[in-house]
Amino acid sequence: MEELKFIDLFCGIGGFRQAMDEVCYENNLIPNCVFSSDIDTACQYSYAENFGERPFGDITKINEKDIPDHDVLFAGFPCQPFSIIGQRKGFEDTRGTLFFDIARILKEKQPKAFVLENVKQLVGHNKGRTLKVIISALRELGYHVQYAVLNALDYGLPQKRERVIIVGHRQPIVFSFPSPKRPFKPLSEILEKNVDEKHHVSDYILEKRKNKHKSAYKLSIWHENKSGNICSYPYSCALRSGASYNYLLVNGERRLTPREMFRLQGFPDSYKIVVNDSQARKQAGNAVPVNLVKAVIVKLLPYVAKTVDMTPVHVEYEIAF
Repeated sequence: MEELKFIDLFCGIGGFRQAMDEVCYENNLIPNCVFSSDIDTACQYSYAENFGERPFGDITKINEKDIPDHDVLFAGFPCQPFSIIGQRKGFEDTRGTLFFDIARILKEKQPKAFVLENVKQLVGHNKGRTLKVIISALRELGYHVQYAVLNALDYGLPQKRERVIIVGHRQPIVFSFPSPKRPFKPLSEILEKNVDEKHHVSDYILEKRKNKHKSAYKLSIWHENKSGNICSYPYSCALRSGASYNYLLVNGERRLTPREMFRLQGFPDSYKIVVNDSQARKQAGNAVPVNLVKAVIVKLLPYVAKTVDMTPVHVEYEIAF
């Protein structure tokens, strides 16, 4: 069986790795994560308990020459302001940001492909200049690059979570992002039964919610925005790591359990939750949706796997800003 080597940067609790492992196992390939990194110690702990190895810490302190060769680079990188945008172009404009650490590794190791993930707001950040610099830097490194905003709701998960996905490949292959596929999994398959009382809201909050909103659905997750407006759907709005404790409520009555949050992100029940509820909520809120990136990886697989016969076709991609 063919082995696919990959690295997992800003790995969090391992959403990319979970997706890559599943794709490989389903296609008779051997997944081999040769390097992982995340600065959050709680995430390192969760990752180690589930994948058998503790990620390295601060990526800025890792020499790119010390990272093993690999076929694919995955990274859910933080989006910081690019303060020197407009002064130069491409690779040099990314210095001083965490994206630069991805770029220097790509420059040194030159993997066949990469998949990057970030919040939807990256597309409009600084009037689109930030993304323009990122794409320019990646192209300068010799990659054909495309991006798209994808929604976890379109890939089987009952969570409206939009993320920008940036895909790059060294060879001029014909690549297209996965088409939306519905329906998504019903909440009845996500929500637990006999939930601990600690997850239920107080009588005061319950009455306040019920007085303000009547749901059109028998089973729904209620979302209260910053203005106090409430809406409900047969799916969840995006999990957020720093949101109010009562930001999302099942039928307006109780908070999501850690297991439910991990299911909403596509993690199987075999994934061990080894941190307290507060940390679990943070980790789930920061995670990449497994099903979403899995669909993207499947589309890349014919290129990165040698056992798949594919003749490269020269195609030029243009992205308008």
